[in-house]
This record gives sequence, C-alpha cells and structure tokens, in this order.
Amino acid sequence: MWSEGIIFCPSTGSKYKYWVKHYEESSPFGIDGGKISKLTLRKFGETRDLCSYDRGWDIEPGDEVKAVYTIILSKYN
Repeated sequence: MWSEGIIFCPSTGSKYKYWVKHYEESSPFGIDGGKISKLTLRKFGETRDLCSYDRGWDIEPGDEVKAVYTIILSKYN
C-alpha cells in the first residue's frame, strides 16, 4: 500500500513531504527488515530528495531529517 503525507519536524518546525510503500508483514527487503519497502522524503515545496529507500538505501537520512524519519518508521515499519 502507498501512503503519503506531510510531517512537521519537532525540532525545527519545518514541513516535510513523504511517500512510503509499506506492507502488512515484514520483509527482508524492508528498512531494517520491516514493512517499508520504499520511502522518499523531501522538504515541503522542494524537489531534492533528502532520504530515499527502494529495497536498499539510495540516500540515507541525514541529521536534517532524522527526527522525521523516526516518526515515519514508528508509524509504518
């Protein structure tokens, strides 16, 4: 299932847009063996990916998006 949304970063107040493909069961292809198989994270209104996972890391989450990434993991993984 695909989900998308906007998350406010608790530490900076910035808005981030995310797209996540997740399943009901965990998979060896998921993030940390979890349910998320694809994830894209961008600052709201921008086109540059700050985090990208597609059955493996293309762009790992940096310091700017760690808090937002953690929120997404707790919700979908």
